[in-house]
Amino acid sequence: MNNNISPSAFTRAASEIERRRNTAFQTLELHKAEISKKAPEIDNLYKRILQASIDLSRAIISGSNDIDKIIEEIKKKNLENQLMIKIMLKEFGYPEDYLKATFTCPVCNDSGYVNGSRCNCFNDLIRKYTVDELNESCKIELHDFDEFNLGLYSNIPDEKSGIIPRERMNEIIIQCKNYVDTFSQDSCSLFFLGKTGLGKTFISSMIAKALIDKGFNVVFDSINNFLIKAENDHFGRSNGNTVETILNADLVILDDLGSEFSTPFNNSTMYNIINTRINMGVPTIVSTNLSLSELNEKYDDRIISRLTGMYTPYRFFGTDIRQVKRRMMDR
Repeated sequence: MNNNISPSAFTRAASEIERRRNTAFQTLELHKAEISKKAPEIDNLYKRILQASIDLSRAIISGSNDIDKIIEEIKKKNLENQLMIKIMLKEFGYPEDYLKATFTCPVCNDSGYVNGSRCNCFNDLIRKYTVDELNESCKIELHDFDEFNLGLYSNIPDEKSGIIPRERMNEIIIQCKNYVDTFSQDSCSLFFLGKTGLGKTFISSMIAKALIDKGFNVVFDSINNFLIKAENDHFGRSNGNTVETILNADLVILDDLGSEFSTPFNNSTMYNIINTRINMGVPTIVSTNLSLSELNEKYDDRIISRLTGMYTPYRFFGTDIRQVKRRMMDR
């Protein structure tokens, strides 16, 4: 097994593959029982097809001089019976493939392997469960878009920029909903900037939840927590591979950039994540409470140039909504 694969994620994926395959065969048995009861003439044809497989094996083993002719006759009769079954199933109001196992993955027929190698469906499940494990320790609650309250933002223009916070936030929400609706591996990366308490984490959590619900692998946590996990992996204090999981996720959301300690390891790891995902052409969302001048003081040009040059910036304005909520409660 690849050392980068979590054993528990592999086990969960293998169990899901087995469950899918068992479900396909159990459903087929129910279909066969139903046809046997409601359309016995179809059932008889189906049994002839099964018998043909046995006859074919016997013919091959027998070594008869007419083996080619016998095989051709069995195949011809088999095809005739298969065609008749399709026609009769249709007449009885059933789909043509009602007596075939329907697998979640038609490539490997839910075996998990193709020509001795793991099927893409198996690898996708391993990735999903690996991401799930990484997200389990995230303390950030996920939210729906309909939970967002524009009324918490002022209609009074910002003194310095002249921007009306409520209008700006309405624009950001519309753009983020569109981001979710059109999301793909080609989606752009986003950079959320603004003072603390303006909803950057809340909106990130809404994007994360919406995309997780759509089946995408989304890694979401504070940059500090990710770096702690990566450091533990690197120095053998844990057996995961946080960086590998982050690099291969459909979307990575790095919350609260600037909250982490500046160390050579942290700076190098953060640069690796940001730069590698840019090179891979896959999207990342980064949020920070720091201003651009504060970011320039904390990070080197390599990180800043990528965040400001390769990400789409969303600038948040307004008053800390936690303070707004408190004032509303005190009224």
